[in-house]
Amino acid sequence: MNLPITVNGAPMTSLADLQFDNRFARLGDTFSTRVVPEPLSNPRLVVSSEDAMALLDLDPAEAQTEIFTELFSGRQIWSAAEPRAMVYSGHQFGVYNPQLGDGRGLLLGEVVNSRGEYWDLHLKGAGSTPYSRMGDGRAVLRSSIREFLASEALPALGIPSSRALCVTVGDDPVYRERQERGAMLLRLARSHIRFGHFEYFYYTRQHDALRQLIDFTLQTCYPHCQQDAEPVLAMFREVARRTMHMIARWQAYGFCHGVMNTDNMSILGITFDFGPYAFLDDYDAGHICNHSDHAGRYAFHRQPAIAHWNLACLAQALTPFVEVDQLKAELATLIPLYQAQYLHLMRTRLGWASAQPEDEQLLQQLLQQMQDSASDYHITLRLLAEDDPAARDQFIDRAAFDGWLRQHQARQALDTSALAGRLACNPVYVLRNYLAQQAIEAAEQNDFAEVRHLHQLLRQPFTRQPGREAYAAPPPDWGRRLEISCSS
Repeated sequence: MNLPITVNGAPMTSLADLQFDNRFARLGDTFSTRVVPEPLSNPRLVVSSEDAMALLDLDPAEAQTEIFTELFSGRQIWSAAEPRAMVYSGHQFGVYNPQLGDGRGLLLGEVVNSRGEYWDLHLKGAGSTPYSRMGDGRAVLRSSIREFLASEALPALGIPSSRALCVTVGDDPVYRERQERGAMLLRLARSHIRFGHFEYFYYTRQHDALRQLIDFTLQTCYPHCQQDAEPVLAMFREVARRTMHMIARWQAYGFCHGVMNTDNMSILGITFDFGPYAFLDDYDAGHICNHSDHAGRYAFHRQPAIAHWNLACLAQALTPFVEVDQLKAELATLIPLYQAQYLHLMRTRLGWASAQPEDEQLLQQLLQQMQDSASDYHITLRLLAEDDPAARDQFIDRAAFDGWLRQHQARQALDTSALAGRLACNPVYVLRNYLAQQAIEAAEQNDFAEVRHLHQLLRQPFTRQPGREAYAAPPPDWGRRLEISCSS
């Protein structure tokens, strides 16, 4: 008897057998425009993710086939796919932009896997659309690699995120700050609906279409909220709480998004639309990773407040269907919710079991000492988790750190049950900007080995891997505090 081959218990399938059910496309032309991808010339596969392929039940061997590269470089398309460019608007750096939309990406369709899960297939860099705003609609190799690596590294850290199936590169010249090569990234998400979708229909006074979008989102993303006495309010509540839990994980793991515009905020509460992101190197609460963010609107320490502001924008768009006072009441709960979740995550990282009144003050003392000493955020926390005396070397004022350490050890002694789990939540490896940059520079010379190696390394961030000590070291001087442009 021949049993079917499986991936993580699910039957493997081929690209040709993917099952499409394009629910968003059926909403019609009010919500999106049909656009055919502009293919890359002479495409090559740069990297693919077995973990992302497993979400579609795809056999990993499919990545080695010619049709894989053809499909994900826009040269072929499934007959059941319905590529659409979505329309939305959004607040960009606090200023409302009335029409944005998919300017360089296409929702190819929605695939249903063997577990009944729907996954959007979104091809980024697929050419110009009606929403390209004089742009070429292309993505470049460096931005595609950066999004791929982050999309697959964040979930390994427990940070909710869109996923990336693969990157392909062609010979097409693309002009940004310099001439680069065009590339495409296949992004996966359970939905590509953004806060900006709701804003578009609210501000254009298309309230019937807004109601249709809300009903669609309830049915496809939050069906359980339909049973609530106030379904739209219940949906907003869950979106808001998911978003603040995500932000708590960003802050706990030192992740800076860089461009938290409302059109970059997912209705699912996942990390979405990677541009000039960064993980902290030296701890700096005010770190700005986007060199276009001159006012520091999206500085690291401002991310929780910006998330709250963005949720207020979403709430405003829902006011035709929810009482303003109800939305205000929900918004009032979010910063305390974030603070509690963030403190819980940091307690776990530090091995503090039960909550104690002094925890927040003790944590702030540590972070202030790290700020004053320019301590490496990730290395310091990992050394503390390993009870390694070398943690002391991360601080300039050793006497002050010694005093903090005594309080920390006394705090841990109150309940030692949390100590064993510290290594499983303090990463050895994170996607530092300089590591991504080295991989990108090699890839631009047609050497994709480092991109693939870095991807595999970051799948297991909490485990020290023999021979990989350099990836856990502090960045070199040239690689510290790299600022990234929006074109990335």
